[in-house]
Amino acid sequence: MISLLKSIFGIGPSIDIKQEINNGAVIVDVRTKGEYSGGHISGSINIPLDELDSRSKKLSKNKMIITCCASGMRSSAAKSLLRKKGFEKVHNGGGWYSLQQKIQ
Repeated sequence: MISLLKSIFGIGPSIDIKQEINNGAVIVDVRTKGEYSGGHISGSINIPLDELDSRSKKLSKNKMIITCCASGMRSSAAKSLLRKKGFEKVHNGGGWYSLQQKIQ
């Protein structure tokens, strides 16, 4: 059951989020501009999910990308989209607020 949920939400092996960020990982928040302006992780980049396909070329395939959203659903979809576009270093960070708690 847990592995099924992990595959549905695009959660892979766990990573040390703080270490990845210290090593230059980029946090991509895929919520809408309005949601993002209501609160977000400092230093994150806002690319709404519906714009990610066309704006993904602005991201580096050499850096770890950590996706986040409100609950983990859109960030899972973002991870899948980026993987299909050849990004190998992508991690679904889940909801932005819980991700923020992990990196403080």
